[in-house]
Amino acid sequence: MTGTKKKKAKKNSQLVIRINDQERDNFVSLCEELDTSAAREIRRFIRAFVAENGTDSGS
Repeated sequence: MTGTKKKKAKKNSQLVIRINDQERDNFVSLCEELDTSAAREIRRFIRAFVAENGTDSGS
């Protein structure tokens, strides 16, 4: 290996949210149809939101 791979940050925290059952079911179903996971899409949203609206303080 050349050492050019990005090292992924360890996923060691949880974020608990409350949403409507129907919204959750629709979201999870759509993620399955798109061959992705709900967690992956929420992480992607968080990264984009932080990139657009603030800085990653690393804490």
